[in-house]
Amino acid sequence: MHFIDEAVIHVKAGDGGNGSAAFRREDGVPRGGPSGGDGGDGGSVIVVADSHMASLLDFKYKRHYTAERGEDGRNKDQYGARGPDLVLKVPVGTVILAEDTAEPIADLDSPGASFVLAHGGIGGKGNIHFKTPWNQAPRTAEPGTPGEERTVRLELKLLADIGLLGFPNVGKSTFISAVSRARPKVADYPFTTLVPNLGVVRLSDDRTFVIADIPGLIEGASEGAGLGHQFLRHVERCRVLLHIVEATFTTGPERSPAADFHVINGELARYAPELAGKPQLVVLNKVDATEPEAIEAYRREFAAEGVELLTMSAATGQGVPAVLERMWALLSRE
Repeated sequence: MHFIDEAVIHVKAGDGGNGSAAFRREDGVPRGGPSGGDGGDGGSVIVVADSHMASLLDFKYKRHYTAERGEDGRNKDQYGARGPDLVLKVPVGTVILAEDTAEPIADLDSPGASFVLAHGGIGGKGNIHFKTPWNQAPRTAEPGTPGEERTVRLELKLLADIGLLGFPNVGKSTFISAVSRARPKVADYPFTTLVPNLGVVRLSDDRTFVIADIPGLIEGASEGAGLGHQFLRHVERCRVLLHIVEATFTTGPERSPAADFHVINGELARYAPELAGKPQLVVLNKVDATEPEAIEAYRREFAAEGVELLTMSAATGQGVPAVLERMWALLSRE
């Protein structure tokens, strides 16, 4: 299934039904009188967060949604039926934005959360409401009011406890596949992860948490470079960030763990300042391919900045249990 995390849709609520201008003509009602019923209200468009949905894919292929109008009123005081509401199901974590101003309208961040995106029109009154002592046979009836319509943008922000950060190819996908049942694509070239992946880590029956593998960020991601700008929004939902760095032949001489760490945090701060303030664990990956002397040098470099550098090899499993325990301990304090 394709992962789609944004879509633009146009919705229109149902119009209200028209009121009826009718008169009684049955036997046994000698004076008759007005008997036109009210029109029914139009159906509303309601958006509901569904935990069984993982993508906005459905809204890529259908972008116009219209609820049913209310029935018109009828004679013999019969009121028109209300139009049924149109319910649109979206993944948990979907944010609804005004298309023209980009202002947030609603944030559906929990299962079952709902929002009335467009209210149905009001049914018009029938002529039974317009009878007065001086107007015994009113021929006046109201039309129904139009339903609301609007164009909105849907944006999905993944809900996860831990968000993986790091340059492309530092081993994020290898890590999430090693500690969960998620199976992202793993290869020795940049940008193998083109969509976010979610994995559930189970340390024990009562200790589980969700990890999100965010596609690799690069310098300039907050301005749209690489894939970062498209997926930075998913980091906003994460409670704790696991920042993975590495220093092997794949990084080249122009990069270092400390430099990568500062570049990524700089991009987070430019995209949304509160992201840079989230709790972080920093882990040096691929220690099986790194000289011990270099590892100690990197530890001292980070320690000089007040940052503890953990170590692991996601490929061999070395140090991974300790990293998971530290992640759980940090989540427990949040």
